[in-house]
Amino acid sequence: MADLNDIAVFVKVAQYGSFSRAARSLGMPVSTVSRKVTSLEEQLGVTLMQRTTRKLSLTAQGRAYYDRCSEPLAHLLDAEQALTETQRKPEGLLKISVPVIFGQEVFYEFISSFLKTYPNIQVDLFVTNLFLDLIAENVDLAIRFGELKDSSIVAQRLGKSVRYLVAAPDYLKGRALPSKPEDLRDHHCVLLNGRNGEAEWHLVSGRKSVGVHVSGSISSRDFDAVSAFTYRGHGIGLLPSTYCDEQIRKGELIRLLPDWSSEEIFVHTVYPTRRFLPLRLQVFLDALKAWKSPLWLPLH
Repeated sequence: MADLNDIAVFVKVAQYGSFSRAARSLGMPVSTVSRKVTSLEEQLGVTLMQRTTRKLSLTAQGRAYYDRCSEPLAHLLDAEQALTETQRKPEGLLKISVPVIFGQEVFYEFISSFLKTYPNIQVDLFVTNLFLDLIAENVDLAIRFGELKDSSIVAQRLGKSVRYLVAAPDYLKGRALPSKPEDLRDHHCVLLNGRNGEAEWHLVSGRKSVGVHVSGSISSRDFDAVSAFTYRGHGIGLLPSTYCDEQIRKGELIRLLPDWSSEEIFVHTVYPTRRFLPLRLQVFLDALKAWKSPLWLPLH
């Protein structure tokens, strides 16, 4: 029978599609990982992987072997981990990815409180609007807004977000207020992820929906910048309600077309697998679900 350690190394290389990434994950030298895969091939008498200087790919036999080995091996590792984790306290490094909208004091306070509750946990925080590959980047958990394109990750809904059309009083001076979504085409707009000064805004009112082509002189990839330029009178912004509710109440922003808004955008926490979770990740998930976040609206 083939050596179980060699099989485990082969499965890790197949999952990452890279000797170097698998080596980092396993904490082994690349040469050791390569040697173990070669040893497994010699034991089995087949070529499992085709290697070139630029690419690594499974052979047909390698794919069949991986499909048969990966799940039983995962169960074995889960069983071993379950025996040890039950005796451990929540500890270790937790890598978390969040969008730029989270780069503000209220979220930092949540993280601070969590770390004080669990002093043996360390947090490595990625604040970025890029959708990082959780496995390739060894990220334990991410928070994401909107549609999820990767069906291989585990997702749980945390809340929802809705965006309003708003503008500063200074911008509206001497201008006709829009009376229908199509009127936005005649206004300067502050864009999120615009291209060449243009964007498409999708708005709903009850069962009605419309897509409006808008344009403006400023675009950004994060809501802090969109908010800042909207507040400064550079045009109409489509801002999350959590960004503008207080400003609307104070009169610093005026909500336009109040019967119209963006579609509901769901907020998810995502992580690579639902199999046995490290205690550090489980307690963070529990804290996140219990947090009454001002960054999203409750689901009910």
